[in-house]
Amino acid sequence: MASAAAAAARPLLRSAACRTPRSFPRAFSASLAVLRPAAPPGATHDAPPPPPPPRTTHFGFEDGVTEADKTERVASVFHSVAESYDRMNDLMSFGWHRIWKDHFVSSLNPGASSSNPPSAQRILDIAGGTGDIAFRMLHQAHVVNRNPDVHVTISDINASMLAVGASRSKALPASQQANLSFLEADATQLPASIPDSSIDLYTVAFGIRNFANIPQALREAHRVLKPGGIFACLEFSKVGNPVFDAVYKRWSFSAIPLIGQLVTGDRDSYQYLVESIERFPSQDEFRDMIKDAGFVVGGKGYEDLTGGIAAIHKGMKPLDAK
Repeated sequence: MASAAAAAARPLLRSAACRTPRSFPRAFSASLAVLRPAAPPGATHDAPPPPPPPRTTHFGFEDGVTEADKTERVASVFHSVAESYDRMNDLMSFGWHRIWKDHFVSSLNPGASSSNPPSAQRILDIAGGTGDIAFRMLHQAHVVNRNPDVHVTISDINASMLAVGASRSKALPASQQANLSFLEADATQLPASIPDSSIDLYTVAFGIRNFANIPQALREAHRVLKPGGIFACLEFSKVGNPVFDAVYKRWSFSAIPLIGQLVTGDRDSYQYLVESIERFPSQDEFRDMIKDAGFVVGGKGYEDLTGGIAAIHKGMKPLDAK
């Protein structure tokens, strides 16, 4: 009986032995499913991070404009007004821009030097396409200060403005023409031909308010200037006297676009230009932007012209800056 019972049990044991191992793979598979990390909804392991949204700025009173779009639209404006640029500034400043530019250049006194022979100077005039500032600086350096070793590079993002300046430069004396060059470039990203710490004086007159990224342009100015080099900006600004300010704004917004339409057939460009003046930071705000870029400023950091219609800002790159 015992042997019969054992014989009967052996098939059951064999059956159990065969079934038991098959249960382990199922248990191991279940444990992997529990340990596998879950992907967040809508995400895949191979998907790259989304690109950052394009940076935005303003175009006149229009907000939410991408920097690239503003650059293109400003270029269109200055292609349109290149031939009438001086007339435009006459309208917007009552003709005072010529006096302001003379004062701006004389205050910088390019070419002045205590050494004999006088030391060489390299000047970069940004947004200076038509040559108004550059030609004055060459005259001040070569004629007034008798320093023929002063070179000015006129840089502008707009080829039409540079073409006007190149044409006008043909009337300069040969010695001044030989110390003048033209560069089509974006002030927010200057080319390798303007290396670090290579410029003695960086100027920009009535141009910086049109830049798509003003802080970046200021950082580029700081980068290319030598330690001890000067950043100088002449720009429309904020009128301090409320009565004078009201009169000036009424003239700007009512008369200038209308005159632009009548004289040049281009109201929109002149409308943008008066709006760009209104949107430009105040004197104190812009001074602080200059300081944030790494410059040091003297006194209050600016000089108001004609009640604040325009202002001159200056900053120096520290001597210990890299």
